[in-house]
Amino acid sequence: MSHGAGATTFERRPEYSDRLYNEDLAPLRPQTWNWYNIFAFWMSDVHSVGGYVFAGSLFALGIGPLPVLISLLAGILIVNLFANLVAKPSQMTGVPYPVISRLSFGVLGANVPAIIRGLIAVAWYGIQTYLASSALVLVLLRFFPDLQPLAQNSFLGLSTLGWAGFLTMWVLQAVVFWFGMNAIKKFIDFAGPAVYVVMFALAAYIFIRAGGKVNLNLGEVKYTGAAVLFPMLTAVALVVSYFSGPMLNFGDFSRYGQNFAAVKRGNFWGLPVNFLLFSLVTVITTSGTLPVFGKLITDPIETVALIDNSFAVVLGAFTFVTATIGINIVANFVSPAFDFSNVAPKHISWRTGGFIAAAASVFITPWNLFNNPGVIHLTLDTLAAFIGPLFGILLVDFYLVKRQQIDLDSLYVAGPQSRYWYQGGWNLSAVWALVPAVLMGLAINFVPALKGLANFAWFTGVLLGGVFYYALSARERLANLGGAPITPAVGD
Repeated sequence: MSHGAGATTFERRPEYSDRLYNEDLAPLRPQTWNWYNIFAFWMSDVHSVGGYVFAGSLFALGIGPLPVLISLLAGILIVNLFANLVAKPSQMTGVPYPVISRLSFGVLGANVPAIIRGLIAVAWYGIQTYLASSALVLVLLRFFPDLQPLAQNSFLGLSTLGWAGFLTMWVLQAVVFWFGMNAIKKFIDFAGPAVYVVMFALAAYIFIRAGGKVNLNLGEVKYTGAAVLFPMLTAVALVVSYFSGPMLNFGDFSRYGQNFAAVKRGNFWGLPVNFLLFSLVTVITTSGTLPVFGKLITDPIETVALIDNSFAVVLGAFTFVTATIGINIVANFVSPAFDFSNVAPKHISWRTGGFIAAAASVFITPWNLFNNPGVIHLTLDTLAAFIGPLFGILLVDFYLVKRQQIDLDSLYVAGPQSRYWYQGGWNLSAVWALVPAVLMGLAINFVPALKGLANFAWFTGVLLGGVFYYALSARERLANLGGAPITPAVGD
């Protein structure tokens, strides 16, 4: 029986190794998600407190609303393109991200990209749990002001009430995850649309209260003419960086897709259409808080807490908390569950891997990673320095080196009989492409002279990782072009 990652009727072959196989990492059979399930995944990914704050911040870059909308569209179309590219191998085979990484890094070397993505998910899991718990604390203080003293002390940077809220959200998310992917699918199918109902209601309320006085520009316009180009490119880069984590391990979800056409359709509605609509509703609501409440409020929970209707406050807070639970589970619980299970499949199930990540998220004190705009951007840029090169290597390998061919059995075989054994289970070409690309990305973030390129760390990472790997894999490329036998990809 599967431990919760999804029912599978795939029959294990005798040659499969316990070092590489358990039922959670096995090819998924049957694949049942339709386009709406993929659409709902992206809605859950976008519709969170973090997504709201991020979308609003782009309209405060000082470039005016039209350039921001153009940048948003360009950025999200890039995300859509890369999501489709990274989705294909997992949808074809029914295997999750760490297993598909065995193609390029080797059956054992795949633990490198798996652990990197898993650790990044731990950081984001903690951050999103903290954001959701902040919403809970605001509502508690609204209805129980006597709790205020508990919100004014500090232990490791968080108050007693903050700890109570954080641990409450931690447990609620763990409960949903415990019931497995079926429960997660049902949860995200509900969470994304539910947020839209409340978002539109909140936007209408603020718009009416503001007498229609809303402005799509949330700050002073500082750049005009040709000077607007660089801030626009920065906005594009920030959009791609924001989605870079879920994009990298999107195979963990595209593996459930009925077919690739359904995945592409879900991506289109969930990314360009959904993100632009969500951003517009966000900025209308945020802009209206200035005439209504006398200050610009970028946190939707704080906005909801100021409404003079207790039912509306509870409903709004509950919805945004639900939304943040949604993104946290799909982006930051499922991913490390597969990633850490991949390290030791015999001993770590999908469920165990998820709880390892959840436990680790408490110890990194995530509120210290997301406590001001400077730290937020540094966090995003640092993570992008690792994620970008992995993207470049994985995509170049699948599309240009392997030519979209996958030997499914070899993904689970430990030994020279596996096509992906390389040198002792490691493809050193991928490792040696990854290391300098990551180091260059970190240099861009931390060397003052290169700081202007920090927001583009993901793009430079993709380019460098891809170019280095393409050069280092010349021998394998030539062998494949020469007609070396390759098992056709499943479903191709």
